[in-house]
Amino acid sequence: MWYPTVQFTFKVFNPKTGERTWRSVNVSNFATPPPNLDKRSSKADEFTITHVGAPGTDYPETYTISADLTEGVKISLQVRRPGGAPGFKIGKGPDGGYSYFGTDAAQPEGYVVHRFWPLTRTSGDITVNGKPLAVEGPGMFVHAIQGMRPNVVASRWNFAHFQSTAHGGVSAVQMEFTTTNAYGRKGAGSGYVSVNVGGLVIGGKLATVTAETKWPGEEQPEEAVLVSRAQHVKGVHDPDTGYPQPTQLVYRWAAPSIIPDAPGSVNGTLIMDVGSPSEPKGLIEKVDILAEIPTVVKAVVNYVAGTKPYIYQVRGYALPDRLSVSEQSAWQWINPAKLVLKGPDAILPGLAGGLEVEGFSYNEATFISD
Repeated sequence: MWYPTVQFTFKVFNPKTGERTWRSVNVSNFATPPPNLDKRSSKADEFTITHVGAPGTDYPETYTISADLTEGVKISLQVRRPGGAPGFKIGKGPDGGYSYFGTDAAQPEGYVVHRFWPLTRTSGDITVNGKPLAVEGPGMFVHAIQGMRPNVVASRWNFAHFQSTAHGGVSAVQMEFTTTNAYGRKGAGSGYVSVNVGGLVIGGKLATVTAETKWPGEEQPEEAVLVSRAQHVKGVHDPDTGYPQPTQLVYRWAAPSIIPDAPGSVNGTLIMDVGSPSEPKGLIEKVDILAEIPTVVKAVVNYVAGTKPYIYQVRGYALPDRLSVSEQSAWQWINPAKLVLKGPDAILPGLAGGLEVEGFSYNEATFISD
């Protein structure tokens, strides 16, 4: 009989003090759904996550997260979704958000799921070693499922998360993963297929959703009606990991507006300068991904795939009196950023001529050998 292991993983970085706190604990008595709730909620002895709907209000959906992870860490957070920024997924119905692996979608070899709330309002408190830390600000939420072994899901991935409180709220989210060589139009050995999903929130409204799939050997036109792309620029060899660390990251979004009274094309560009291995811009730490997962999974991944994945965490400038709360996944940077937007003036005055929005961007970029 096989029993799954459920973990609650948490990390917080305080930019004012440079203090980092990381916890990953096995939980007991996990249940979903809890009594009288649906599967958007769950609980265990160590935490509760409760979803509450309030249709017709300014915040129609809310997650309340409470956790006591021992070792001096307690969490009490409320994550609310604004009514103007609905969640999005690629595809309709229950299969929306799924990416299937293999030649038969009805009986796939595996799958991953990505569904987003591109803009949230997060507030609450995090207590670390007896010291309460207030959390307040914009964020995002992603419902992500990895329905297959980690070493066969992807050879690399990219992630961008830009937030600004300007103009009533501006957010840019993009997630890209590239499969291993086992998947492609001709089966095993023809892979490295890139799947990219993104979205732009402008003026507090979900303005557009983007998605692209790039097959091996396929050229993507520089300009297209639909663009959803992440690019590594000026890679520099990192002696610690053996991988080429990008010194610049470029993310692009372009698609028709989905706001009914604002037809036209919407596009955005985010260019991030993240420094080099020898001259990083505010490096927090490098984290061996295998050190952050359960021992049994670590042993399987290391033996089967021979991987050497790393996380890079880079600190840019501190958000005054706030915290940057992030999940573990890859090379990670947080820096001040400028998102360049263009679209119909009906979305936001001045957008047709181009608009430069200042904010902060959290970025990830990872290589995992297959």
